[in-house]
Amino acid sequence: MTYDDVANVYFAQPPSPIAVPALPGTPARRLRDALEPVATQGWWSRPPMERLTSLGLGFFDAYVWGRAAALGTPAASVVVSTFGVFEPGLLTAVYQQGVGTASRDDVLAARADGASAAMEALVSADAAAAVAGPLLAAIEQLDGMGRPLFSALRELPLPSSSQGRLWRAAELVREHRGDGHLAAAVAAGLDAVEVNVFTELWLGYSVGEYSGTRGWSPERLAAAVASLEQRDWMSNGALTPAGVRARLRLEEDTDATQAALVNLLGPGIDGLVAGAAAISDLVMARPSFPADPRKRAAG
Repeated sequence: MTYDDVANVYFAQPPSPIAVPALPGTPARRLRDALEPVATQGWWSRPPMERLTSLGLGFFDAYVWGRAAALGTPAASVVVSTFGVFEPGLLTAVYQQGVGTASRDDVLAARADGASAAMEALVSADAAAAVAGPLLAAIEQLDGMGRPLFSALRELPLPSSSQGRLWRAAELVREHRGDGHLAAAVAAGLDAVEVNVFTELWLGYSVGEYSGTRGWSPERLAAAVASLEQRDWMSNGALTPAGVRARLRLEEDTDATQAALVNLLGPGIDGLVAGAAAISDLVMARPSFPADPRKRAAG
């Protein structure tokens, strides 16, 4: 799949409008959503993907190896564990394909140089620095306990430009929340398939519409549905009122893992959210992020 194939599938406006999911308005959630398009420019924008393609990678193995490379060159089981929501056999095969195709140093450089170039074409250095500076100052002070992807990413050198540093700051916030979300899901007794189905229904997808893209078979999806039904969280293909409350509790628990970051940002967080959202609007207008609002909410 070429970058143009990806763009044609994901960036085109849907034939009929898709409802924007109703999401909590907490500071942690608003920060996450404002930064999501920026954070994902390491794979959704053309400059890094063209660099990664030149190394012999396809879109999916570039995404997987690109994110995992912060960890070094770990065993596939470590990548499966830290990514959390992909079918293990699929992720293992894709990761091993990427590792066998391009070196870690080349992949990290392609992502950093490409994402920096993508952001430099969109936003001024001053506007980028206004968001990146406070975020990075807070990120440096965070405890990395139980945060493998966040901690590994934080160890990488920062890009030299303000725009590249903005991308990295957004990516760090994304991985920090992602690590926390997986911890919250484990505490809630959810396995990888169940948390996929739980979230896709909460956001307005049908069963398998989103989680099926993570490699889960119809049989595994059916088992997840049965498990959620046994908890009275799902019925007739939709979340029950109890299920909605349980998914909101999962969101609250995820937000709780972001408390230190929110506290460090202090009262300036509203300005950061506004600044990040304005930059993400530029990303969306390019476009170099999926048009489906559910995709932005799901990560």
